[in-house]
Amino acid sequence: MANRRFEMYQYRQIIHCMRMGQSDRTIAQSRLVGRIKCAQVRAVALEKGWLGEGPLPDDTELAQAFKGNRSANSTRKSLCERYQDQIKQWLSQGIQATTIFQALVDRFGFTGSYSSLCRLVRRLRDANPDVTCILEFAPGEAAQVDFGKGPDIIDAFSGKLIKTWIFVMTLCFSRHMYAEIVVDQKIATWLGCHRRAFEFFTGVPAKTIIDNAKCAIVRACYRDPQVQRSYAELAQGYGFMISPCPPRDPKKKGRVESGVKYVKKRFVPLRSFRSLEDANAQLMQWVMQTAGNRTHGTTREKPLTLFAQIEKSVMRKLPDVPVQVAVWAQAKLHPDCHVRFENCLYSAPYRLVNHPLWLKVVDNNVKIYHDLQLLAVHPRLQKPGQRSTVDDHLPPEAIAYKTQDPPWCLNQAEAIGANCRQLIELLFSDRVLDNLRAAQGVVGLGKKYGSMRLEHACKRALFYDNPRYATVKSILQQGLDQVPLTEINWPALSATYTGAARFIRPAAELQLQ
Repeated sequence: MANRRFEMYQYRQIIHCMRMGQSDRTIAQSRLVGRIKCAQVRAVALEKGWLGEGPLPDDTELAQAFKGNRSANSTRKSLCERYQDQIKQWLSQGIQATTIFQALVDRFGFTGSYSSLCRLVRRLRDANPDVTCILEFAPGEAAQVDFGKGPDIIDAFSGKLIKTWIFVMTLCFSRHMYAEIVVDQKIATWLGCHRRAFEFFTGVPAKTIIDNAKCAIVRACYRDPQVQRSYAELAQGYGFMISPCPPRDPKKKGRVESGVKYVKKRFVPLRSFRSLEDANAQLMQWVMQTAGNRTHGTTREKPLTLFAQIEKSVMRKLPDVPVQVAVWAQAKLHPDCHVRFENCLYSAPYRLVNHPLWLKVVDNNVKIYHDLQLLAVHPRLQKPGQRSTVDDHLPPEAIAYKTQDPPWCLNQAEAIGANCRQLIELLFSDRVLDNLRAAQGVVGLGKKYGSMRLEHACKRALFYDNPRYATVKSILQQGLDQVPLTEINWPALSATYTGAARFIRPAAELQLQ
């Protein structure tokens, strides 16, 4: 009873019992007050003359008398007082009292009780209470948006377990809501849910109050948050303002927080879903019947009634042309001349390798930008691992290797001459080495030396059974293609030949020597 807090009416009741002639023991047995406290009250009442005839003292007089008496009797100082500043700091960080008590014991050898710490914490919190202010919204002024964890659904057709989230948009005035079960919190999902919510309400609120989810806010900040580019473009299209809550302060959107809890506690339990589509069909029916026609605990009105009678008519109209939902994403162009989006690859000009590019992704195509300049438009790919490549985006050497395939080399060689084609066919007949680059090199020599000289060089290389790119190039560099086969400078040719020495000279000439 020593630490019990007494109200003024209890002091008046104790004094009344004393005036009726009851002893301290009798009053204590009634469990109104302990004997020690009763004796203290009797001493004050005798001093003030309250036990005689006349009216009982009022609350102001009682408060002045017993407040001073309580302060005078509070002679013992709490052992926590010396650590008060440290305890305040820990409390401001959201640390629990039990953790603070253990820290005091471990760090400072605190010998007081946990109850003494709780009394100090209670006094500190009473001195600085955490107060809130209820915000009022006009009809159509704002909607609050949030995600909540949804049910795990086992698809009846595929048997797969689907983890879900619940998207909720609550109109701040009427409390009418739109809810949808989705499988992720990606930007495209966030934007699509907004579009379907506005179509459900057949109107747009003046602003949306959101938290700092990555699908909406790139950088959370109390005074200068950075909005995700895709969400900003959607807001411009529909004409609403984005109002992010301060970081770590979800109380600023309490209406949708309550709405998410309401869906999770009232709709999800004891229901079975065959698929995601079935879950959303049940949820929409529940929103329009149960949730929309309940009597709201704050407004004491039905949300659907308030929405239909007041809020629906003052919301902004939907745009005449449907807003295109586009996802903007920044990606780096990799050395393979492709950017990656959702595990699909899209090409861009090779000169921008390692540069950041902007991707505008819609339902059917992907546009790639650099410094506001449109670089490429690709069809939207759906299967992970797919690749969309424009040949002009690749470096020349890559294009050459990709486009100048064996049939191309054979066609070019045939245009040059029969010997050139025969040499290219021999290169491609090798079963061990891939000679595509060698064949491309042989054909390419015609640009520098001309088709006629290349044809003669190929004839000479075939004559000596050495169909190699290095041989043809050496013949052209030394001009041996212009020397008749009967006027060969054998030492000069031997010096340039690096292959086997077979048939370097005709057998008839060897017999003459």
